[in-house]
Amino acid sequence: MRPFLLKYWDQFRSSFWFVPSLMTGAAAGMAFATVALDRAKPDEWMQILSWAYTGGAAGASAVLGTISGSMITIAGVVFSMTLVALSLTTSQLGPRLLRTFMTDRANQMVLGTFVATFVYCLLVLRTIRYPDEGAFVPHLSVTLGVALALVSVGVLIYFIHHISRSIQADVLVGRIGKEVIEEVGDLYPGRLGREADDVPIVPTAFEQEARPIPAAKDGYVQTIDPEGLMDVATEEDLLFRIEQGPGRYVVAGRPLVCAHPGGRVSDRVAARVNGAFVLGIQRTPEQDLEFAANQLVEIAVRALSPSLNDPFTAIRCIDQLGSALCRLAQREMPSPYRHDEDHRLRVIAPGVTFPSVVDAAFDKIRRHAGSSIAVLVRLLEMISVIAASVERPGDRDALREQATMIVRKARTEFPEGRDLNAVEDRYDEARDALQAP
Repeated sequence: MRPFLLKYWDQFRSSFWFVPSLMTGAAAGMAFATVALDRAKPDEWMQILSWAYTGGAAGASAVLGTISGSMITIAGVVFSMTLVALSLTTSQLGPRLLRTFMTDRANQMVLGTFVATFVYCLLVLRTIRYPDEGAFVPHLSVTLGVALALVSVGVLIYFIHHISRSIQADVLVGRIGKEVIEEVGDLYPGRLGREADDVPIVPTAFEQEARPIPAAKDGYVQTIDPEGLMDVATEEDLLFRIEQGPGRYVVAGRPLVCAHPGGRVSDRVAARVNGAFVLGIQRTPEQDLEFAANQLVEIAVRALSPSLNDPFTAIRCIDQLGSALCRLAQREMPSPYRHDEDHRLRVIAPGVTFPSVVDAAFDKIRRHAGSSIAVLVRLLEMISVIAASVERPGDRDALREQATMIVRKARTEFPEGRDLNAVEDRYDEARDALQAP
């Protein structure tokens, strides 16, 4: 159940309607509450407040009408500015940044402020009565409407600053890098699974006796419910091996898991297994660390394209990837073997490893670096930095292989000269840093 809740929560927080809807509902409730307070309390206490509205019905109607009309106009302008910023940024740095913009809580709250102020003033406006209709002027509510208008002006000034800053490449790269680091902490909080030297025995006839359970529909595996799979395996006395991890695209009819022994697999079991996999039309970062890193890789690759030729942005992406890899190198990789309460092997879940993330982070950038000597040098410098955090021999081998491929590319691009010497020097430093302690 939790993966499904995470999926819908991600959809809510990455939408422009959720937060504004909540703020609009709160504004409507506040309008009814303040009007009720105006009806219940006499207006004498408002006379002693110099800043409060104490005018008549005509003035109150004019004030609220002006505020509500201006707020809905500004809301349209804000939405247009946001779309322009989105189109400009995504065309240069990649369409997957659209999700980053849509999850920006500041943009959502700015839009919600103007819409909420509009709704509040509109609801209060309908309660004003002229003398021939039984005079009623909600002075407190009108005063609060003016206060909301002043707050909205401040929010507009903040929004202009925020949207101008948020489309800067450095700010975007830093924000995405922070998300990748947070994802590392969420997916690898510490020591997970069993110790590395305690490897369970998988049935020798697993491949012959296991039965694949196919996917019911197409889509990317966004999240997997490990508790749900464990419950099914325990109740049916089965062993599951996950064939499609988060981030993989699955075609309907292809196996999601292999179940052993296959003779115990029924249609009900297959349906429950499919229910533990959340599929969607796009990848999400909840359980997919490579996708989170690929957002930085995409920015770097686009920056290195001949049309942009911006190695400085690519270098900043490498720096952020290095920060995430330093933290990942210090995390214990979870064991792929999951056991029930009786310590019986129930689920085999191959996960993302440090070498696979290193390859995802550096391979495409290295291939697209072309003649950018600064990018190749920075890749080797970052490998030296990451090497200080690496403890596992396999992780050192992955970094060493990357360093070798980088210097090989440099030798191809720059057969001789100062550029090649700079790369060779950084390669020697990286190789020394990767020596086992």
